[in-house]
Amino acid sequence: MGPVTEHNDSHADAGAPAAPDSSYLCGAWGGSGPRLAVVNPADGSTAAEVATVTPTEVAETLDAAASALQSWRDTDPWARSRHLRDAAAYIRDHLVDIAASVTAEQGKPLAQAEGEVAGAADQFDWCADEARRIYGRVIPARGAGRRLLVQREPVGVVGAFAPSNFPALLPARKIAAATAAGCTIIVKPAEETPTAALWLAAAAEAAGIPAGVVNVLVGDPAMISEMILGDSRVRKVTLTGSVPLGSHIMEEASKQLKSVSLELGGHSPVIVLDDADPEWAGEAAARGKFRNAGQVCIAPSRFLVPAELHDRFVASFVAATEALAMGPGDDPSCDIGPLQNERRLQAMEQLVASAVSDGAVVESGGRRIERDAGWWFEPTVLTNVDLGTEIMVAEPFGPIAPIRAYDDLDDAVRIANDTDFGLAGFVLGGSLQRCLDVADRLEVGMVGINDFAIALAEAPFGGIKHSGFGREGGAEGVAEFTVVKYINVAPA
Repeated sequence: MGPVTEHNDSHADAGAPAAPDSSYLCGAWGGSGPRLAVVNPADGSTAAEVATVTPTEVAETLDAAASALQSWRDTDPWARSRHLRDAAAYIRDHLVDIAASVTAEQGKPLAQAEGEVAGAADQFDWCADEARRIYGRVIPARGAGRRLLVQREPVGVVGAFAPSNFPALLPARKIAAATAAGCTIIVKPAEETPTAALWLAAAAEAAGIPAGVVNVLVGDPAMISEMILGDSRVRKVTLTGSVPLGSHIMEEASKQLKSVSLELGGHSPVIVLDDADPEWAGEAAARGKFRNAGQVCIAPSRFLVPAELHDRFVASFVAATEALAMGPGDDPSCDIGPLQNERRLQAMEQLVASAVSDGAVVESGGRRIERDAGWWFEPTVLTNVDLGTEIMVAEPFGPIAPIRAYDDLDDAVRIANDTDFGLAGFVLGGSLQRCLDVADRLEVGMVGINDFAIALAEAPFGGIKHSGFGREGGAEGVAEFTVVKYINVAPA
């Protein structure tokens, strides 16, 4: 079923389109595999059923993406720009419906889902501009009449893998940048949250992007991934996911020397300086931590606070945490929704139990909530957390905030950097110069100073160390989907 058919309910009678419920391949809606039941994490109900693809259909999609490549890469950049702008407009026109799909399949509060979808539209808007700004350069030549030219060209067919925590924004980053650069793309969204990515396919279709350029395949992850990674025509692979999955993707891609971009896990430190306002810092840090129930790769996840400010910071943090209203995302009064799945719920219980056994104090929360057959865990604040305990080492990816006092700023920076992760870090303080000095010392790809909302379409997003390499967003994000060609011209 395509995305423009109507349900027989009052919402459809008002003219709202139905959510896409099929894969999008070769410029058409289809999928002859078993229908996939998408679970609402708030109550365990079925949020959607989506048609999946067979191996034959994956093979057809690979053929279509390869066939469409030459014509799309030859398309005038201004024409590509118009297509992307139209896709952004479609997303904004359908923002309410797309956000409802995000909330139903992922669980985040509707206001956060609407912000995510607006961010997805921003990706297409930004990349619409960047499509016309993929610059080369002319190098001064050594001899008269010579020219040394450098130009950027599309890397080719792209295989893209997206996770469940931001099911609209993360595929949008990949689709918008790849198509702006002149590439064709095959996206495999997370099986828990496929509908949001299918809305992006609907936007591409409505914008007139030719068949085969944008494809979104729902189905067996192992089968789809193996076929994409094994096809020599796929020259670029981009993944947002876990470190183990990133290692596997990189290993498979290396067999054919495919280009790879990886945005993997994070364990973002927050260093509070001694000139920060502890009440403001505690409240702001709590809001940043518990967005999307902590299921954010750049979520602040280790809080290092001067000993003299510790108690006031903790009191403010706990008060802000306990003021959060938990509930299903479609309830506008709610601030925090469920976890994505049972695995995350079990992981949270284990992290809290491990921390407590190592001496941590539970200041707030700390327990599973039995509610509506969903996956609910209280937003949790821990203090007196030992540096060696699991919550300080492993990415929590959930609503647990460990807070630790420090006496020496150099020691806080050392603790912040003492991890295999290097995605993001945050500094809270009154002196801009001191904040910048600490930011320079953090071993991460991104730093927020007095701000936790650092993911922007116009800025490069990515990390170092085990958090991956490559960037999404900004001019750098489009450049990831290009290769450099050098041309040396001599007079005849």
